[in-house]
Amino acid sequence: MNSFMLRSKEIPLNSSFDVIVVGGGPAGCTAAAAAAREGARTLLIEATGSLGGMGTSGLVPAWCPFSDKQQIIYRGLAARVFETLKEQMPHVNADELDWVPIDPEKLKRVYDDLVTEAGASVLFLTALADVERDEEGNVTAIVVLNKGGLQAFRAKVYVDCTGDGDVAAWAGAEYQKGDEATGELQPATHCFILGNVDDYAYLNGQNLYAGNPASPIHEVFQSGAYPEIPDTHLCNNLVAPRAVGFNAGHLWGVDNTDTFTVSSAMIQGRKMAAAYRDMLAAVQPAAFGNAFVMSTGTLIGTRESRRIIGDYVLTAEDYIERKSFRDEICRNSYFLDIHGTKTEQQSGAGSSLSITLYGPGESHGIPYRCLTPKGLRNVLVAGRSISCDRRVLGSVRVMPVCLAMGEAAGLAAALAAGQTDNDVHAVDVAALRKRLKEEGAYLPDIGAEAVEVVSGE
Repeated sequence: MNSFMLRSKEIPLNSSFDVIVVGGGPAGCTAAAAAAREGARTLLIEATGSLGGMGTSGLVPAWCPFSDKQQIIYRGLAARVFETLKEQMPHVNADELDWVPIDPEKLKRVYDDLVTEAGASVLFLTALADVERDEEGNVTAIVVLNKGGLQAFRAKVYVDCTGDGDVAAWAGAEYQKGDEATGELQPATHCFILGNVDDYAYLNGQNLYAGNPASPIHEVFQSGAYPEIPDTHLCNNLVAPRAVGFNAGHLWGVDNTDTFTVSSAMIQGRKMAAAYRDMLAAVQPAAFGNAFVMSTGTLIGTRESRRIIGDYVLTAEDYIERKSFRDEICRNSYFLDIHGTKTEQQSGAGSSLSITLYGPGESHGIPYRCLTPKGLRNVLVAGRSISCDRRVLGSVRVMPVCLAMGEAAGLAAALAAGQTDNDVHAVDVAALRKRLKEEGAYLPDIGAEAVEVVSGE
């Protein structure tokens, strides 16, 4: 690839914030709210025009489970977001905790209120353009681009909630991405909503989910009558009256750090949405005969991207052993949900890496050290790009656990911003865990079997 040398120029610098959070998905929203709640002057920068990421702009139609099959375990700000949205959706039972539908427009306002009521500032339609750092591993400024042109922002601490680890990676942090041998990434999905659905016929018709052997999607896929439909993946939920959201089909070869691949996938995804509408109108005309494609996601549903290497790398073995950690900042119980290669998905076998293990009441801890990138002093990472191996990424990438990790990262950022050197690796973990518990986090007492004793605990 040819190169082009930029002409040196001065740009405006804003240094009025203690904490800057980049990325307004679930982790970014709770990070900004938590940091502002602690009194830190906080800015949340988001590339799109709304907060919420996959649950709003991405149109993911349902939350992954909030419970360990016995009780809700993603608490604190995560539970606040979850319960506030449920209260605004009359067709959802108040006691439901798992696979609860999402109304994306209502969720946008829930996140707006969460962040702004905590006192954080929000900057929409603003993309990260560059990251500056010094020799000691301190990010000294970030450069962003919006309609005001290039601008620089400087803070004491930065929280990377981009989902791709952009801040950390561009600052020089080590990372891994994809399969170690092939580089292959989990496939993406372009979610969509069908409107004018007959609710009664939909709710009382054949269950469309591919886990149902009698779902018509199996016969449809085998017939090849709809070539745009790539496999049998067909998750769906009633997200609002006469509106059904779909997390359906897969798009392979999509790398969220390569915008050309994302652009091609979104074009293909819109064709797929139309094909699903036509197919559903044919196989369930009572429910979908008059349906139309109401909306497609303005974000592609990315399942895998960069994993920033931190002070601890969470592994699938930690998951299997239900490990607890002396510095854990949340618990997680979601299964290792890894979407496989094209061959695996089209054969109906799923991924050979997926593991479903946990019984009621079982979970594992996520250590604070998974949020602290090696080599960077004043940067934290939360969301799907935390320090972990590829298999356990299939579990920790989903929205409920991202909400919990974000709150911990924001609180830690505020603590680090109050230190002289702003070193996120030197945050008092005992104080962090204490504040998280005070705000309602689910952090059971740690027994003698917990690993990695941390100073201050």
